[in-house]
Amino acid sequence: MLKQLKLLGLAFGLFLITPTLFAQEVLNISSWAPPTHHINNVVWPTWGKWVEEATEGRVTTKIEYNLASPLKQFELVRDGVADAAWIFHGYNTRYVATQAVEMPNLGTSAEAASVAYWRVHQKHLAKADEHRGVTLIGLTSHGPAVIQTKAPLNSLDDLSGQKIRVPGGVGSLVGKALGVTAVKLPAPKVYEALSSGVADGIFMPIETQKSFRLKEVVPHVTIMPGGLYYGSFAFIMNSDFLAGLSETDRNAVMSVSGEKLAKLAGQQWDAADVAGLAAAKKAGTTITTASAEMHKKYLAIMAPIEAQWIERANNLGIDGKAALEELRAIARGY
Repeated sequence: MLKQLKLLGLAFGLFLITPTLFAQEVLNISSWAPPTHHINNVVWPTWGKWVEEATEGRVTTKIEYNLASPLKQFELVRDGVADAAWIFHGYNTRYVATQAVEMPNLGTSAEAASVAYWRVHQKHLAKADEHRGVTLIGLTSHGPAVIQTKAPLNSLDDLSGQKIRVPGGVGSLVGKALGVTAVKLPAPKVYEALSSGVADGIFMPIETQKSFRLKEVVPHVTIMPGGLYYGSFAFIMNSDFLAGLSETDRNAVMSVSGEKLAKLAGQQWDAADVAGLAAAKKAGTTITTASAEMHKKYLAIMAPIEAQWIERANNLGIDGKAALEELRAIARGY
């Protein structure tokens, strides 16, 4: 009888501690692009697998859709409605330092840009503390943006007065400098805007010819050598969620984030551009590369934008010139 009682007591003790031993945290990720977008069908799932492996199954991830518009993702994570999300900096004018990676003519892959961006952010741009309220777990840039229009583009002057969807950030400054009539709306709305006549064209990377089906509504693509501009994104996490994990699991999550996540995202942007270009060609999209003369004119128009950014960065306590030079050196030497 005594032996049975001891065994019963041991079993009861194991019952009490088992929930602790096998407790699992589900990290809910908010996303706003279609489920077929590479951030949702490759980047987040891959990172989630890394997190689960690094924490030995104690933290798993789940993607949630339609929790808020793309413009509200930061607040969603800050307020704890979601545990993580990805944001496009151009949707909010408060981001200045992050525009470093967006400058025209970087001329590299998205992977190179993203890795350089993360390193330069950690060394220079983080001084601006533009992600206060959440924990930054990664940064990335899409590939070089292109000009996508309904009508052929023979010169930059052809853009003047056209209704062009611009993204915010440097992309919007590009539109202003080129004299377009800016149409501002989030990425998921671009197909509708173009198909309904609200917009005559759009500035976005060529991956959108496939991912947002733009091959159906803008049959002309003009590639600006070096990139019309690049696009800045951040992967963010609720700080309280991260703090609620054990120190071991916090370190594990961060070990598979940062530059590793930036590199993964950049690689997928590049793969998406390849797929987008192939889809555009298959659909019969006319693809033209801007002439050397047009490129030279474009860089001259953009020079003041870079100078103004350097001044704004300096006002934030960042050596803007040094940050840009270092980002370009890392990316171009990657």
